Amino acid sequence: MSLSAEIRPFSVADFRARVARLGEHGTDEAGDHVIDPSLDRLHDKHLRDAAVLVPVVAREPEATVLLTVRTEHLPSHAGQIAFPGGKIDDDDHSALHAALREAEEEIGLSAAVIEPIGQLEPYVSNSGFRIVPVLSVVAPEFSLTINENEVADAFEVPLSFLMTASNHRRSSKRYKGLNRIFYEMPYGDRYIWGVTAGILRRIYERLYGDEA
Repeated sequence: MSLSAEIRPFSVADFRARVARLGEHGTDEAGDHVIDPSLDRLHDKHLRDAAVLVPVVAREPEATVLLTVRTEHLPSHAGQIAFPGGKIDDDDHSALHAALREAEEEIGLSAAVIEPIGQLEPYVSNSGFRIVPVLSVVAPEFSLTINENEVADAFEVPLSFLMTASNHRRSSKRYKGLNRIFYEMPYGDRYIWGVTAGILRRIYERLYGDEA
């Protein structure tokens, strides 16, 4: 992939250009079962539709990605690092609408500072969700109001770190008697893994992978 010399790698302009070159959907499935072939592909009728916002902040000279830390008392994925997002409700008009609504509810990120620029094919999680990643650019002047019932913290990670393959580690652990395989992307004292790391890996594969 050749880029204009005027566009700095991992800048928001670079990110926009890569997303603009995407087709509407990828041809391959994405999900936990792709990363770990020992997992059974969940039948579509059992999946619940969800959406996450992938908020790429237009910092200069390099963009960042805004992530959240879920509170410890949540019934699922407690304490884990995640994108803003959640289930697509019956009154949501689309995956985009759900992602924007959840971002507002969870961290007070206003739709006024979010520019949606694309979507990836759904990512199927082993927990039973079909998750649409909504790619977006966020104006750097944003402010947050964190919903402490759902989110413990929010922080930014350089896009360059997340989109560098050497920072993507395949790891495994025993769970219910089985050896489960997943991606992890430790960043300082932040431990990014599981579905969030899987979606980030998919973004890398679709936008940056041909440069590996």
